[in-house]
Amino acid sequence: MVKNYKAELVGVLGQPVSENPTGAMQEAAFAAAGLNWRYLTMEVRPADLAEAMKGIRALGFAGLNLTIPHKVSVILYLDRLSHEAELIGAVNTVRREGDLLIGENTDGKGFLRALREDAKVDPQGKTAVLLGAGGAARAMATELILAGLKRLVLVNRSESRGRELAEDLRRKLSANVEFLVWPERAIEFASDTDVLINATSVGLYPNAEAMPAVDFRTAPKGMVVCDAVFNPRETMLLAHAKAFGLQTLDGLSMLVYQGVIGFEMWTGLRAPEAEMKQALIREMAG
Repeated sequence: MVKNYKAELVGVLGQPVSENPTGAMQEAAFAAAGLNWRYLTMEVRPADLAEAMKGIRALGFAGLNLTIPHKVSVILYLDRLSHEAELIGAVNTVRREGDLLIGENTDGKGFLRALREDAKVDPQGKTAVLLGAGGAARAMATELILAGLKRLVLVNRSESRGRELAEDLRRKLSANVEFLVWPERAIEFASDTDVLINATSVGLYPNAEAMPAVDFRTAPKGMVVCDAVFNPRETMLLAHAKAFGLQTLDGLSMLVYQGVIGFEMWTGLRAPEAEMKQALIREMAG
């Protein structure tokens, strides 16, 4: 009997991408599930994206992740977008349906799952303060609003970019969104604030000593503080929040759940979450 060596291929396209830890997490998941799948980390320049996507089709990739700078430009080379990806206007995950490549966005889905399952917070009827107006912020805001968030306070340093996102969310989702230009002083919190989310890169390694200027003395006791930054796992923002007795949610949880959702989209199997999380923790420690 001849052994079948064929492996299903998935991977990530980006630039830079060499330090992306997703491959370690997905390879651990494939091994735990007994799948002969491989996850490839591929550096692709923006000028080469069209050719790269032709290669993805020709090689029969079962799925794909996209990171900076390809999350928007890849849409030109896909056959269809999910409802959420269309609303967000960006794609970070691609799944195959027959010969079709379908664009998804799991950035916000991963955060929403972490919020519900790890922090035990349902956004239905809640108020959230969101720092940042980039791609991650857009995805998180969209998923929170779709999940029934009552009010979103969006804070961003760039007024034009922040207002654009706020207006987009109001127009597409009929959302209750308030926009504030980041104040010169530390951000204070209204008494009805349930969740604070840092969707900026402030605090990301190697600038791990930095944190957004917020005044936790004004934070309601039940407020949950979330950070999309996953390296380091406990950012200065989260450390300060804990010092004030506030519940926290780290960016590693969001990243794991993004991977879990991607794995399940590609394979149709239940993801081995524990193995994926441990693989990511080992990779980050290394």
